[in-house]
Amino acid sequence: MSTLAVFPGSFDPLTNGHVDIISRGLRIFDRIIVALLVNAEKAPLFSTSERLDILREVFRSEPRVEMDTFDGLLVDYVERRKAQVIVRGLRAVSDFEYEFQMALMNRRLNGRIETVFMMPAEQYTYISSRLIKEVFSLGGKVDGLVPALVEERLRRKLAVKS
Repeated sequence: MSTLAVFPGSFDPLTNGHVDIISRGLRIFDRIIVALLVNAEKAPLFSTSERLDILREVFRSEPRVEMDTFDGLLVDYVERRKAQVIVRGLRAVSDFEYEFQMALMNRRLNGRIETVFMMPAEQYTYISSRLIKEVFSLGGKVDGLVPALVEERLRRKLAVKS
């Protein structure tokens, strides 16, 4: 049986920590859907289409990675896509409590779907999309923390806002 996993998130922007989780997840799962959460209440730096474009470009040579969007309950989306697993990244102990609560609620909502936690490579454990945006907007360097395409897109966004 083929195992399909869903890796949900906002990916605003995509970081090398995300890329690491997806790449290593492919060693465990046959396919991974990178599911971009569309949340009308948030004002992301990158639009949904820009984030999808970045994801598609970064993973263009990996046919086992698919990009999609969703809103509403994650377990409903996972069920619709006939996936068996939700993949979540844990960077630090501070992530654990929230992720643990979400995993337990998802299990209560749909006991057929498992949640698998993965830690990023050590060099990415402190990276978050929020931190990347903050550091970059203040003139800090983010090379090596995000794919080169993301850094280029961040530079363009900052130039437009200036």
